[in-house]
Amino acid sequence: MRHTSSQHINSIRAVFAKQILALANALGNERLERAFATVPRERFLGPGQWQILTPWDGYTALPENDPALIYQDVLVGLAANRGVNNGSPALHARWLNAMRPKPGEVVAHIGAGTGYYTSVLAELVSPAGKVIAVEYDADLAAELASNLATAPNTEVICADGASQPEFPVDCLYVNFGVACPASRWVENLRLGGRLILPLGVPEMHATLPIHVVKHAIGLMITRQHTGFAATSLGAASFVFAQGQLAVSNGDIDALRESLKTGEDHRIRSLVWGAKRDAPAWFSGEDWALSFEELA
Repeated sequence: MRHTSSQHINSIRAVFAKQILALANALGNERLERAFATVPRERFLGPGQWQILTPWDGYTALPENDPALIYQDVLVGLAANRGVNNGSPALHARWLNAMRPKPGEVVAHIGAGTGYYTSVLAELVSPAGKVIAVEYDADLAAELASNLATAPNTEVICADGASQPEFPVDCLYVNFGVACPASRWVENLRLGGRLILPLGVPEMHATLPIHVVKHAIGLMITRQHTGFAATSLGAASFVFAQGQLAVSNGDIDALRESLKTGEDHRIRSLVWGAKRDAPAWFSGEDWALSFEELA
């Protein structure tokens, strides 16, 4: 890594935080800005030559691992051969601004990668909160554990994301595409709890032997007294799930058609454990995303 003074990098990181929040329409969220200004992104990108993902040439190796180059809204490859990235800071800022993790809350970060956004979450729930970081890939999980070894309010679990968390939490933050929320995610949301996930259908990557969700939406589900409120956070693109959630279900075709409508902004509630016959953005065998507000 290029040796740049810590004072200079701290200044760059502070400007980066403000610019990212501006892109995310999240200016004014001082705690989120402080978290992005505090966590050193370069610590979570691995020892090899950094690669950024560009719209023109795909993954492009940087001439040197200069931290100044990664403090912008750019994806950095963590396992580029599998399409696994340290994702868009602006997208994550937008989603975390919507989720609003609070000090003292417990967060499950599903698909934590090497821990950059886990660390941002840890800043948001400090000092009394906790982040449980779950990663399915054993190599990434080992790197995740190493990166978070000195973070007192984090716990690392190498497991299938569909199996976690094992107890109720305040926030669930999922960082891979799925075609349906895992039952455990929905059922382990505390009252007032928020779940954010990329919802989409798997497609083959143009150049890599992997599935991605190119035309997903960010979906936020909030548990209320009368059920589950739901809202779309707009377009997103992620690598698709591995493990149990990688299996396509019978609702895939219906979800694909729903994603084409452009009507996701009308989603108001999640119907869970039952088929929805009333007008809905999507209606599957045992869950739906409805246009109706909760009572």
